[in-house]
Amino acid sequence: MSYLEYSVKTTPAGWRKVFYFNWPVVVLVTAVACVGFLMLYSVAGGSLTPWAEPQMKRYVLGLMAMFTVALVPIWFWRNMAFLAYLGALALLVAVEFIGTVGMGAQRWIDLGFMQLQPSELMKITLVMALAAYYDWLPLRKTSRPFWVLLPILLIVLPTGLVLTQPDLGTAILLLTAGGLLMFLAGVHWAYFGAVIAAGAGTVAAVFQSRGTDWQLLKDYQFRRIDTFLDPSTDPLGAGYHITQAKIAMGSGGWTGRGFMQGTQSRLNFLPEKHTDFIFNTLAEEFGFVGGFSLLVLYMLILVFCIVSALKNKDRFSSLLILGIGLTFFLFFAVNMSMVMGLAPVVGVPLPLVSYGGSAMLVLMIAFGLVQSAHIHRPR
Repeated sequence: MSYLEYSVKTTPAGWRKVFYFNWPVVVLVTAVACVGFLMLYSVAGGSLTPWAEPQMKRYVLGLMAMFTVALVPIWFWRNMAFLAYLGALALLVAVEFIGTVGMGAQRWIDLGFMQLQPSELMKITLVMALAAYYDWLPLRKTSRPFWVLLPILLIVLPTGLVLTQPDLGTAILLLTAGGLLMFLAGVHWAYFGAVIAAGAGTVAAVFQSRGTDWQLLKDYQFRRIDTFLDPSTDPLGAGYHITQAKIAMGSGGWTGRGFMQGTQSRLNFLPEKHTDFIFNTLAEEFGFVGGFSLLVLYMLILVFCIVSALKNKDRFSSLLILGIGLTFFLFFAVNMSMVMGLAPVVGVPLPLVSYGGSAMLVLMIAFGLVQSAHIHRPR
């Protein structure tokens, strides 16, 4: 008998689950969070305040939440999935009435000790609800039109509420993650072909609506599209952010200018340097090597999630892990594409690195669900 087997058998049942944790994911998540602490320390000019210290405290709180969620049996979270979804939906509705406004958007609820962003909760509870739905639904009914309508409704309702805040980036993430989870659950590809065709028509309608009485997007959102297509048209206005972001990334070269030596961030040329554009600070100070290393950490987390999902024989657990993994992937893929000029600027934070309370705590709870599914899988 090995030492590990002996330890498992002699440990009290309540603590025995710790041995079954997916520990590589815990280590990788902590490593990414430490990168965030380092960069927040840098953009503050070598100070733990006002960003690095609160972020560390949130991570410790999030780590405690992750372990707590992980030790709860996965069947409990399956039973709570729709209730959690309805709770997040109710909070999205509450934002319309009691939400606080910041930077021209009404997205938060003031809880006194923190600003809660319900749309962050919805990213995870939507995955839970869809996974529970397809776990309940027999496979033979997955692609029947009637049974396709309910998950579409589950996706469209919160997406519409998020769009009114307005938060185009989160709305896109909800639509994409929900659609991909439906595809993984086995919904026929013809439905997605129809959605893609409808999406192309919607894009055409959006551009046709510009300047009319029935304009579908707000003016600033059109300016973001213009800036994405050609930032040089307004380098000191709408194109300023992405232009400065590209300068920061280019000046980093292969190995970077050195820790706390980035001129774009230290001289405040780089906008939102502690949130949406923190990856550009990393690229300027540590170059291509630093940016690529962070991407490798992200991809390793994703790979471990996919492996855990493929090994899990429980349908709910497998879909839950894949859904959370996809949501995590969309987070960093959209942010990195955005700050490199490969996608329009839509205000999506870099997971575990950007400064933010709701995003950090919700993501740690999500990884707690991944751990719960991993720990309590059929053996």
